[in-house]
Amino acid sequence: MEFRKIKETCLYVSDLARTRAFYNGLLKLEVIGEVPGRHVFFRAGSSVLLCFIEEASGKSTTLPPHFGSGQLHLAFEVSKANYTQTKADIKKAGIDIEQEYDWGGGFLSFYFWDPDKHLLEVVMEGMWERRS
Repeated sequence: MEFRKIKETCLYVSDLARTRAFYNGLLKLEVIGEVPGRHVFFRAGSSVLLCFIEEASGKSTTLPPHFGSGQLHLAFEVSKANYTQTKADIKKAGIDIEQEYDWGGGFLSFYFWDPDKHLLEVVMEGMWERRS
């Protein structure tokens, strides 16, 4: 098998309006699908972020039920040239940065929380592609 990338990532949230306000309102991700009381979907570059109400997606009969709980983690990738501006934009949106980390080789990332306490990270493009 040769997978090209992870196309979708799911988070399970407790309040869709609050989730929409954070990801669309503050992070400026485009809303590409929404079903009240069930889910809101966002475009993140060439990937999709699916945010479900756990109970609703767990009762699905159309597709296999999928659901989860707990604090999850995902990372958004930005170009090295846009990293500093992205960090400034996050701060300007009133979002506290939890920590910034230097991974060596000129690669940085920073962490922050969404309203459901999922840990979000912004990483520089090429970080995982580099060779040791």
